[in-house]
Amino acid sequence: MIGDALVLVGRRRWAALGLGLLACITVHSARAADCPGHPDAIGTSRTLVVDPREHPRIGTMQYAETLPLRDHEVVLTFDDGPLPRHSNQVLDILASQCVKATFFEVGRMAQAYPEGVRKLIAAGHSVGTHSQNHPLTMNHMPVDRAKQEIDDGIASVKAALGNDDSALAPFFRIPGLLRAEGVEDYLASKGIQVWSADFPADDWRPVSSARVYDLAMKRLEDKGKGILLLHDIQARTVAALPKILHELKARGYRIVHVVPATAQNPATPTEPQDWQLHPPSEIVATSHWPKIPNFVFAGAGMLPAPALSELDWRDGRSMTLAEDRARRVGHGVPLPREAPWPRQSPLPPEAAANALPVPALSVFEIKEGLRAATRGLTRRAEQSRQNDHEAISAATFGSARTLRGKPHPGGVRQAVGRVTRNAAHARRGGTLKHLVQVRKRSA
Repeated sequence: MIGDALVLVGRRRWAALGLGLLACITVHSARAADCPGHPDAIGTSRTLVVDPREHPRIGTMQYAETLPLRDHEVVLTFDDGPLPRHSNQVLDILASQCVKATFFEVGRMAQAYPEGVRKLIAAGHSVGTHSQNHPLTMNHMPVDRAKQEIDDGIASVKAALGNDDSALAPFFRIPGLLRAEGVEDYLASKGIQVWSADFPADDWRPVSSARVYDLAMKRLEDKGKGILLLHDIQARTVAALPKILHELKARGYRIVHVVPATAQNPATPTEPQDWQLHPPSEIVATSHWPKIPNFVFAGAGMLPAPALSELDWRDGRSMTLAEDRARRVGHGVPLPREAPWPRQSPLPPEAAANALPVPALSVFEIKEGLRAATRGLTRRAEQSRQNDHEAISAATFGSARTLRGKPHPGGVRQAVGRVTRNAAHARRGGTLKHLVQVRKRSA
């Protein structure tokens, strides 16, 4: 009987394994069948159904939540179309790879090229809106004007679809991702989900298609999954898209198509942590640690501050460090090591007065040689003044010019000036030279 049970268990295991292999083969066959003629296409791995009212804002570039994607899953999004010259090429590339994406259309572009919007719906893509005129000021424009931009954009895209409400997804991306709380609240009140992104490829900048490819793959590798932001109106995006799709498949990434929930198509079951880009790990204890409860306080009154007398201090007075150290030693409390720096140097006793030495009399004495030199300088100065007086007298009467037999005053003044200047120059030069010689001899 036990043997029969073991055989039955073994058969069940083999049956389960066979069903698993059959499921894998069926999925692979379905993907190949969905893209006939392109066996190397990446395809669309699954469809994710979301309820915009449960998660009104997604995209970690600006919000805490993003789409509940598994590792190595990517959602492709395209903005600013339709522009037939480039948007049609993007549609052809996606169709050749059996990829479904989400497009955010500008109302003014939908009015100009309504056939481009209808092509998106016919190809099975999701179509959201991107305002009427793509203003890059929705973060600070009046709320009423922002509402008008949103409503007009929705109306224009709906008109291009023949006013079919079911064809338009309640998805909206703010132009330039320049979000504003009033805009987000208005969209949430209308049941419209605001899409940011998890990483862009900067294809709206003047860069090469190779740079668009590099940024898309590098940022995806850094995130591991997420929403990729592209623009179907750019030639560089058209050139980079085939290589991006090829590399996504080569690196094991999978494309996910997002559609809104309806009464006939309910939202995909998810857990709250699935809407985080990197949910907390199950093996990390902190992720399961209970949160701090929200306490309800009975009263908000302030407690009285304690008085010094209630503390463990002597007589309500604070102790010095030395007293505290002595008290702790007495109670057997281990003391911390003293800091090596700075150390307190002992203060001198109060009785010791700071006294400066009295200068000796020899400090004020003038040496004999210097005194003799000073007397010599005095005699020379007196002799020099006497010589100057004699020279001035001689110059006055010997060198004066005459006019009609009389001395001319101008000639006297010029002669006196020359003599005075020469005497002063000689006196200064001689005195300075003599002082230098005297100081050298003294040294």
